[in-house]
Amino acid sequence: MMSVLLSVLAPLCVLQSVQYHSPAGVEYRAQRDTGAIARAESALAADPRNINRIIALGVAQSGVRQYQEAIVTFTRGLEIAPNNALLYRWRGHRYLSTRQLDKAMDDLTRGARLDSTIYGIWYHLGIVRFARRDFAGAVNAFTRALPIAPDSAERSGATDWLWMSLSRAGRGAEAQALLDRHPDTPPGGNAYVQRLRLYRGEVSPDSVFTPADTSDIQIATLSYGIGNWYLVRGDTARARAWFERSVASGGWPAFGFIMSEVELRKR
Repeated sequence: MMSVLLSVLAPLCVLQSVQYHSPAGVEYRAQRDTGAIARAESALAADPRNINRIIALGVAQSGVRQYQEAIVTFTRGLEIAPNNALLYRWRGHRYLSTRQLDKAMDDLTRGARLDSTIYGIWYHLGIVRFARRDFAGAVNAFTRALPIAPDSAERSGATDWLWMSLSRAGRGAEAQALLDRHPDTPPGGNAYVQRLRLYRGEVSPDSVFTPADTSDIQIATLSYGIGNWYLVRGDTARARAWFERSVASGGWPAFGFIMSEVELRKR
């Protein structure tokens, strides 16, 4: 009776699947499905070989950080359609989320060979290359991504990552020229817009955060951007403090969190 009671009272977060163990030994879990996964599973059950429905299920799983489950779903799709570039785009993204960088690189590279017009392939390939310290390769990927960004928010993101990649590759003049061209206009409403304002000298590092920036993903993303800005300027102490803040946010799926882990391991 007591064991039944304890299971009922256990926090819901503890019941969710483990997705990632950090280098620091922290265990990160998925969130609880609020209905999207159940609906996607029901739709797929009615047409189990429908690739669009398979992708929809994987996206729904990803929406609650069930990335390991999403990888299984996209793999199921690839067993049906082994040359579907979108499936490689999505599975590669989720390999990235779970820090399986070699597998992410393989999927995204194959996806790019199958269809070079998919923005998400080039964008996430750039992220993987950046995480592997291949800054020149990241420049190439984000240069391919930026002109085909589907909306202003994605243009801001691609501009931000291209600036960071150029800066880390030692190509500061090109990075400044990118900012001067304003390829992210009109700006999207996301954390990258706030980071770009810092790069352009429109705000100070202490003014990047707004009162609305409270989510774990937002804190991780903004903190990494500020830390990288300090790193490019040679201030490694302040950079490290911001990387530590990014990781302390708990927003483990954020690319800024992933990169902060990489930076902290290197220092």
